Amino acid sequence: MARLPRLSVPGYPHHVVQRGNNRQPVFLSDADRQFFLGLLRDSAARNAVAVHAYVLMENHFHLLVTPSLGDSLGRFMQALGRAYVRYFNDMHGRTGTLWEGRYRAAVLQAETFLLPCMALLDLNPVRSGLVAHPQDYVWSSHGHYAGMRVDKCLTPHAIVWALGNTPFARESRYCELVQQGVPAQQQTAMVDSALAGWALGSAEFVGRLQQTVPRRLSKASPGRPPRRI
Repeated sequence: MARLPRLSVPGYPHHVVQRGNNRQPVFLSDADRQFFLGLLRDSAARNAVAVHAYVLMENHFHLLVTPSLGDSLGRFMQALGRAYVRYFNDMHGRTGTLWEGRYRAAVLQAETFLLPCMALLDLNPVRSGLVAHPQDYVWSSHGHYAGMRVDKCLTPHAIVWALGNTPFARESRYCELVQQGVPAQQQTAMVDSALAGWALGSAEFVGRLQQTVPRRLSKASPGRPPRRI
């Protein structure tokens, strides 16, 4: 069966996952991570993509982004991936591919899943046992939203601005949401939808979005389609 084209819908947040080939490390040093973040900022600006959140793990990364144009996400990820592979291979004396095929992405219903997805990214290093608390991990966007630093890579989504009328109120409320954690069912839904390339939201949300997108947005029901009479 032919694989579906990549899902990219302008104006909607996308949860993007890119893994290393055969789960190999894609970041070997802090210098690698710092270089990647510079590419992330520049590629986003050149391709009309707003980066809302990120986390850099050893062998993969997650992004939460909103593309402005239909081809923005693809151009952004291509520029980011190719430039980083050139750097990584030169820096570490290697050749060949670095990524596990093409990136994976899901469109999210912002009202329901944007903040949980941000918390999911923030808590990834905690779940992996790298740190005890999300604020201890410097290679995610958590520090920016917790008021610990200013990250020029990031464009906060309107839903984040709505968390409070002052920076302190927004930061406090956001930290509370992260501390509450993400229910296991939501975690599974967000990861699975990104890896499969589906839209994630209510049935009404997916139905409205499907009217504007030519490719299928959700998993087909098993079995043969019903016979038309």
